[in-house]
Order: sequence, then C-alpha cells, then structure tokens
Amino acid sequence: MNNPPRKRKKATSTASSDDTPPDNLTQEENPATATITVSAVEVTELTQEEQSDRLHLERKVERAFFEAGKALAQLRDRRLYRSTHKTFEEYCRDRFGHSRRQSYLLMDAAVVFDNLVEICDQFDHKLPTAEGQVRPMTKLEPQEQQEVWLKAVEIAGGKVPTGRIVKDVVQRIMERTKVPNTYQIGEVCQILVKDNLELRGKGGCWAIVSAVNDFSCTVRMWDGEYTIGLQHLKSFNYLPAECQQMQVICDRIARIYSDSLEETVKSLLQLLGKLNRPNLTVVEEKLLTLLESEYGRIP
Repeated sequence: MNNPPRKRKKATSTASSDDTPPDNLTQEENPATATITVSAVEVTELTQEEQSDRLHLERKVERAFFEAGKALAQLRDRRLYRSTHKTFEEYCRDRFGHSRRQSYLLMDAAVVFDNLVEICDQFDHKLPTAEGQVRPMTKLEPQEQQEVWLKAVEIAGGKVPTGRIVKDVVQRIMERTKVPNTYQIGEVCQILVKDNLELRGKGGCWAIVSAVNDFSCTVRMWDGEYTIGLQHLKSFNYLPAECQQMQVICDRIARIYSDSLEETVKSLLQLLGKLNRPNLTVVEEKLLTLLESEYGRIP
C-alpha cells in the first residue's frame, strides 16, 4: 500500500538582525561631521631691509618705461649711435627692435612723467606705471597734463588710472578748450618746439601745411612730414603767391636732403629750412642751384 506523499516544508530565510553592511562596502560619510585637516604654513614677515628692497624694486618696475624714454633721449641727443648707424631710427630698430613711433612714444612719455613727478610728489599721488597711461597727455601743455592726471587718479579711486580713463579726461579738456583750426592747406607756418621732443631741432623752421585736422596740422618740411599740434604752429601770414614760392623751395631742398649727406651740406640745407622770408637771396639761390647740380637733383 502506497504511503501518501509527504508535504514539503517551505524553506524560510532567517533575517539577520545585524544592520552592519558587509566588509566590502563602505559607508558614506556625513559631510556635516567630516573632519578636515589643515596644515599650518608659517609665513615669515619681511624684515625692514627686505621691505625697503621690495618697494625699491617695485618702483623700478613701475618706472621702467620712464627710464627707457630718458635713456633713448640721451642716445639720440648725444648721437651715441653714430659709430654704428647713420640715423637714430635705424639704430633703435636694430638694437632694440623699436619702430620710430615706439621710440618717440617712450621719449614723449618720459617728458610727461617728469612733469607729473613734481605735482604727484607734492600731494602724494600715484605716478604712471605704463607708457599707455600718459600717451593721451603728450600733446597737452604741462599744466594741463597735471590737471588731467590728478583728475584721472581721482576718478580711479586714488589708484593708478588706466589709459582709457586718462584719454576720457583729456577729451573733456580738449572739448572745453577747443579752438577752431583756421589753417589752410599750402599755408606756411613756423615751428614752435616748446616741450615736444619729436620737434627738437626744428625750432624756428618753416613748414607747409599739407593736411588740416581737428587739433593739429600735418606739415611738410625738408626732411619729411610731421603731425603737429596747433600750439606748436605759428603762421607767417604769407600771401598766396609767397606760399607757392616756399612750396617750390621746399620741393628743391627735399630732393637733395638725406641723412647720408655730408654734415656741411646738411647744415646748409637746414639753415635754408629756417628762413623767415618767402624768398632766397642771390647767394642762397646760387648755393642751392650748385647743390642740385652736384647731387643730380636739378628738376
């Protein structure tokens, strides 16, 4: 007789009362209770001598453009480049990689910086630290430069102002003191150097206006063209026919003049470039004609 099948007991799993995760799982740490270890770094204070050295070196960095401009001016004025180069421009290009514009910007900036030192030291104001900060002021009168800089420092909250701030202040002054440019193309003017380094050696020379701008004129001289502020020009008030005569003389001198000429010849042409009358004397005409013949520049 067959026995009835036995009922199988259902297997049951015993739940563990231990909530601890297995060893191979890491429990996430609560950020609120995390411990951060910070290593202390000891910072030594500067000695009085080190502090003095730091200020001295910082000042040298800030004045680098000024020192460069002063040095370039001496190299040019004393013609210390003459043993290796014919012109100052060639020397700067070969020795420093400077364009003519870059060299003169630095020299102009040095003049402005010198002017600002007096007023800034007097009132303990910040001095420029870059050429671009003083570039907008180079065509202003010394007193205007000081006025612009003090105002720019004020706008910058007592700090060294950016070139943009300085330019904005200059623009306001230019608009305030704007004088109509009444010069005409072809007019003959005398050069007034004042404090413009780029015009040094051109004082008293005559030039012919070739372009009229808002605050300046582009003028032609025997050795090239220059853009000159109105404050550096004075009209000779020549008649139209006299202006035409000077144009002819300018053309004749320009055809001969070059930096490679003998010093005696250059000096003679430069003297003709300082005439304060609209014509040549008989002797001057003969000399100029002789030079034209000698150098094959007869028109």
